Amino acid sequence: FLFSPAAGVWCRSLLSDYREACREVVVGAWERPLKTSAYMTLLGGAWACFHTKPDRSSFESTLLDCSNQLCLLSPWIRSSTSDGHVQSLMKLRNEGRLRYASLGLVCVVYHADYDPDNMLYEAQCSTLSTPWRELPHRVLDIGFTGRWWILGSKMKDYDINKEEFKHLPAHMQETSPPSTEEVERNERLHKESWLALTVEEAVDSEESHVKT
Repeated sequence: FLFSPAAGVWCRSLLSDYREACREVVVGAWERPLKTSAYMTLLGGAWACFHTKPDRSSFESTLLDCSNQLCLLSPWIRSSTSDGHVQSLMKLRNEGRLRYASLGLVCVVYHADYDPDNMLYEAQCSTLSTPWRELPHRVLDIGFTGRWWILGSKMKDYDINKEEFKHLPAHMQETSPPSTEEVERNERLHKESWLALTVEEAVDSEESHVKT
């Protein structure tokens, strides 16, 4: 098979165009390093988000793990928010109404009206199917960078039942972490509790008990 002269000219012009385009990219990157770095960062971030996007099996395994964690707790201890959200998702899963959609860098899980194997006319008729404009109202979770964000937020403090404390005064319903001074004081008292008493301290302790 022999190339014609016109084909050779076309190939040389194509290679010349590619070479010129690559040269312009290199020169442009050298002249505008900040802009090039910003573009490379955005492309790298988009590539990482795309490749760490969770799939449907990841959502189901995460959902089952959350359900098992709640089952290990007494109903009096579980968070009603976590338990209600997980139970509703499990119900939709058992009914075959959970759907998964990939949107490029993110993915969503939403609920449908029927199981895909349902043979009812309403379930099989494409004219009666759910329009895409209703998708935002049906979204149950958003997958991004390897996590399911709504399920994770609902499972926060899943082992704390806030209903147990609703009858307490307002200042007792919330707790704050101890300060650095309180932590150091507690650690010092804990260490001192393990020290043996001296003779003088033992005598003083006995005298105090006698006086009382």
